[in-house]
Amino acid sequence: MDRAPAVWRKSSRSDANGQCVEVADLRDGVAVRDSKDKSGPTLAFDARGWRTFIDFLKSN
Repeated sequence: MDRAPAVWRKSSRSDANGQCVEVADLRDGVAVRDSKDKSGPTLAFDARGWRTFIDFLKSN
């Protein structure tokens, strides 16, 4: 997946003490990273994988 140039954003519902992730829309999917470790690893999803991931989170 093409991760450059990614424009990262945090949810407006992010935890005040930094317990959150950031997401970036990619040309062919979505990327996710830890907001405290901006140079660390990222997860990348295609559109179907992102929907599956979000649906899983909502169900738990």
